[in-house]
Amino acid sequence: MAKTGERKAQILQTLASMLEEPKAERVTTALLAARLDVSEAALYRHFASKAQMFEGLIEFIEQTLFTLVNRIQADEKDAMKQIEATVVTMLGFAQKNPGMTRVLTGDALVNEDERLQSRVNQLVERLEASLRQSTRLAVTDGQLPADWDVNAYATTLIAYVIGRWHLFAKSGFRRSPTEGWPQHWRVFSA
Repeated sequence: MAKTGERKAQILQTLASMLEEPKAERVTTALLAARLDVSEAALYRHFASKAQMFEGLIEFIEQTLFTLVNRIQADEKDAMKQIEATVVTMLGFAQKNPGMTRVLTGDALVNEDERLQSRVNQLVERLEASLRQSTRLAVTDGQLPADWDVNAYATTLIAYVIGRWHLFAKSGFRRSPTEGWPQHWRVFSA
């Protein structure tokens, strides 16, 4: 018999894999339990609700992305390279985790508890704040003009990332979020 922590991880991995199916129907606890070959009651021994399962996925996304972004900001002293690496990290995360992309875009959260979308919105705001911080550094270092609109630039970058996530999800995960990145970065870094 699997230990509690292992079973929770297995439930979350299965949920994420179900979200990777391009034409995925709404994931219900009944479908999830059937995929795991357990009863719905077994799911509820590990999670109080389906919302709590989605919260587990959101926590994984937060931990993964912010560990990577914080490492970039600590290790990379060149602010423009920080910005580029942060955007590439967000796009690359989506590419490696299609099911999580549906959570990030809110697609998987339709008809779920509103607090889940609020939590994803906060995550995106924090990512935007990280981009804003790197942009301020680029202005301070003279890599961007002194009158550069830091807020507009960070907002535009995060809107680009969200747009790429949506294209990826809506294409059934066929259009890579990093497709055309070198050309797009030339526009952002010009």
